[in-house]
Amino acid sequence: MIYFDNAATTLHKPPEVAAAMQWAAGNLGSPGRGGHDYAKNAGEAAFALRELASKYFNVGSSERVVITSNATHALNIAINALAQKGKRAVISGYEHNSVYRPVMNSGMSVTIAQGQLFDAEDTLEAFDAALKRDTALCVVNHVSNVFGYIQPIEQIAELCAARGIPLVIDASQSAGAIALDFSALGAEYVAMPGHKGLYGPQGTGLLLCKDARGMSPFLYGGSGSNSKQVDMPDYTPDRLEAGTHNMPGIAGLYEGLRFVIGLESGSPGRIAKHENNLLNTAADGLSKISGVTLYRADDSAVQSGVLSFNIAGKDCEAAAEELNCLGAAVRAGMHCAPMAHKSAGTYKTGTIRASFGVYNTAEEAKRFAELAAMLVNS
Repeated sequence: MIYFDNAATTLHKPPEVAAAMQWAAGNLGSPGRGGHDYAKNAGEAAFALRELASKYFNVGSSERVVITSNATHALNIAINALAQKGKRAVISGYEHNSVYRPVMNSGMSVTIAQGQLFDAEDTLEAFDAALKRDTALCVVNHVSNVFGYIQPIEQIAELCAARGIPLVIDASQSAGAIALDFSALGAEYVAMPGHKGLYGPQGTGLLLCKDARGMSPFLYGGSGSNSKQVDMPDYTPDRLEAGTHNMPGIAGLYEGLRFVIGLESGSPGRIAKHENNLLNTAADGLSKISGVTLYRADDSAVQSGVLSFNIAGKDCEAAAEELNCLGAAVRAGMHCAPMAHKSAGTYKTGTIRASFGVYNTAEEAKRFAELAAMLVNS
């Protein structure tokens, strides 16, 4: 089976991930929940992940790396911390429901910075117009999960900084594949899942924090520290990590992140280049098929690892089922991002989405186009 659904989860992981999870299940207790070796080892494992992530993403301190259950959890923490009822939030036209729903239900009015697909200049103009000085919050994804559109995040961050507007970045589709310097961006929070470009297990994520002191926690409960006080501890990560940690997930994510760092070491951009080569190979093959509409950027610098397309006369979800029967796993429909489809004009039809990872090959990309041709001609 050709697995081209890496934007949902990188199903194929380094073997070290599963091995670490299996070991953790019998050897790691809960951090801060005892003075015995199992609890101490768990605390050291969680610290090791924070330290590795802090260095890789240039956070500045491991204490500002919060471990979450996924990117949605991380985004809800960040949005809950910064939302001000009655104030205004600005988001892009390509947000996933993990941003759209919490912002829309935050009590804030919402302005959408509506830019054309794959047009960074138009996107910047939209944000420039939308980011007025009365804006209390800006939330934007780095890369669209539907189209792979790389939004001009550095320039958006500069606009927010110049106007004193706190920025939250959803790095769900970029973390691990595209360089991300947290300190240079100056965002308040950057959220990411562990199970996509970081090659860790499902049920893991990270939230990088600029300064979470004084914020309202999203969850209240045991933290393993300051147990006598009513409020959560006033320092990170404890303030934002209520409840028992997923230690097998943490151990697995540590190995996934190590794997990514190893690939990028000495060859920055290696993963992004590989994914884009696969995208171009698949797109070149699909473009030769009559009736296929591709959502492909003219400039490869603004598209990363995700290719959406449609087949004339074929329902996208039915087409994905047929591709599955032919031996290719893709996703089709709204991709939990109806806003992106509205922005690109595919709201009524949805799209078929192929998304690529480090374990995919050029031969698979070529074969995928052949399978799509078989589907069209059947």
